[in-house]
Amino acid sequence: MPLPDAGLIARRAEFVAALRAIVPGEGVISDEAALGAYECDGLTAYRQRPMIVVLPETVDQVSRVLAYCHAHGLKVVPRGAGTSLSGGALPLADGIILGMAKFKAILEVDFDNRCAVVQPGVTNLAVTQAVAHRGFYYAPDPSSQIACSIGGNVAENSGGVHCLKYGMTTNNLLGVELVLIDGTVVRLGGKHLDPAALDLLGVVCGSEGLLGVVTEVTVRILQAPQTQRALLLGFAQVEAAGACVAAVIAAGVIPAGMEMMDRLAIHAAEAFVQVGYPLDVEALLIIELDGAAAEVDHLIAVIETIAAENGAGSVRVSTSEAERQAFWAGRKAAFPAVGRIAADYYCMDGTIPRAALPRVLARMGEMADACGLRIANVFHAGDGNLHPLILYDATLPGELDAAEILGADILKLCVEVGGVLTGEHGVGVEKRDLMEVQFGPADLDQQQRLKCAFDDGGLLNPGKVFPKLCRCAELGRVHVHGGQVRFPELPRF
Repeated sequence: MPLPDAGLIARRAEFVAALRAIVPGEGVISDEAALGAYECDGLTAYRQRPMIVVLPETVDQVSRVLAYCHAHGLKVVPRGAGTSLSGGALPLADGIILGMAKFKAILEVDFDNRCAVVQPGVTNLAVTQAVAHRGFYYAPDPSSQIACSIGGNVAENSGGVHCLKYGMTTNNLLGVELVLIDGTVVRLGGKHLDPAALDLLGVVCGSEGLLGVVTEVTVRILQAPQTQRALLLGFAQVEAAGACVAAVIAAGVIPAGMEMMDRLAIHAAEAFVQVGYPLDVEALLIIELDGAAAEVDHLIAVIETIAAENGAGSVRVSTSEAERQAFWAGRKAAFPAVGRIAADYYCMDGTIPRAALPRVLARMGEMADACGLRIANVFHAGDGNLHPLILYDATLPGELDAAEILGADILKLCVEVGGVLTGEHGVGVEKRDLMEVQFGPADLDQQQRLKCAFDDGGLLNPGKVFPKLCRCAELGRVHVHGGQVRFPELPRF
């Protein structure tokens, strides 16, 4: 992260008083013990207590806080529910955390236009729960949907098990209200599709808090399908399961979801939720189909044939809604389940072409064996979004370092086969120093020019995403070849 500014830290009392004038009551946290709750996000290996935490309740308060920070050169790290796995909400010792957890109202549900207007602190699952009584739902469903917030979903462009057919957050996002660093409140998009202007909504989605603070989100809601059924397919080889995934898509079938788990993840999930997963297989595919009943029945037969051709040793098809939910229960609980079999684990996130799945899975196994660590594979197989869970013990000297090196090597492998560094967790600090593996200097220059067009002083979430420090000489301009320095070592727990 950038080195702390001692001058700013010395003015802490001044900043606290000014911010309390904007957000009164318990809206400003400066007590050292209370600040500890904000020292990291879901990437717990890195920790840093913020100088101040501010918890606004209104858009006006957000606007005034940002305007104050802009005028005084005070850095701002936006934070939602803190479930980010890439260190996107890692605080700064000389900056504030702007927590949006109090923005938790569902402002409007418009069934005629099939959309919902919500505040950024609303949880992902709460959107579906608010519209389920009319037979609607919100499609993106990350495994953390019970806790993660819509604002964070926008920041990271989150996906979930149904993103294969229904898209990521960006495909289900219609509009946002955004507060810029100088306090200006702008609206992008609305309730309509495809605005005629520049696609700034697409720029904001996935921008990881570098461009502005989202205070309102309009999302698409979909009508629940007539029929939903799932298949549970077991394979004697992980590579065979990967080949089956590619074969399903090559046959022109687009399932609602297609997830994969390897032996380690299967056993952990079954021990945790006990839903009847087969324990004599090396890999498990969960494939869900939805739509008209006749269409679903036909596609199930097609997939059963493809699975047999690719060596599936066991096939189960859900015969009830309860059984379908049970198939998914283990997958949804896979992350906490793996936490029961290892002292620590490092959750990776990279995306590869589907055809490369067998090769990449085999190579990851070799890499893990070479460094003496275990990997539990749980991922969105349909769109090639890998989530290898690297198991380690942080109390053993060198194991965290080994896990990080293995994780970096996995991400480099993803890029090598034609993939990308992240599918939905974002870059944050975790993948920041790997950006040059995927992007050349010209690519990174242009990305930073865009950042500076929104945030000329580099005050919003500094130290994230970009591997080098740069300063904007003026709005929209970046001197990326003069005076650049590498970020120093991150504060690691």
